[in-house]
Amino acid sequence: MASTLYADGSRGQAALAEINITPLVDVMLVLLVIFMVTAPIASQTLLTRLPQPNTEATPPTDSPVQLLATADGSYLLDGVAHDRSTLGSALADRFAGHPERVLQIAASGDAEYQAFAGALSAAREAGVTHIAQGR
Repeated sequence: MASTLYADGSRGQAALAEINITPLVDVMLVLLVIFMVTAPIASQTLLTRLPQPNTEATPPTDSPVQLLATADGSYLLDGVAHDRSTLGSALADRFAGHPERVLQIAASGDAEYQAFAGALSAAREAGVTHIAQGR
């Protein structure tokens, strides 16, 4: 509270009801300068070249290869049973000369995750590049 001197010479306490706006003006001027400096930088354009759609895309002519991981740890490659040791070579033979062919990998409901992961690993080792989720 500020001390006030009255006309009769006495002193008293009165509330000072003035707001100090100097810090507010300082902050506003700093923000104005920041925005004036950054506005021209932010308005520059960036030239980009977006990829164009390929209109000559042809649908795959080969039907996808089905691979099923079963609960007992064996694999069915288009209905033919394989174990983990022969699966890689069977996949390599199936995809030789057909790198665009799709492999659909699925697992039976009671199969462990390790069997499914083994199928993915064998597919990658055989050089299969297009892998999809089977049904």
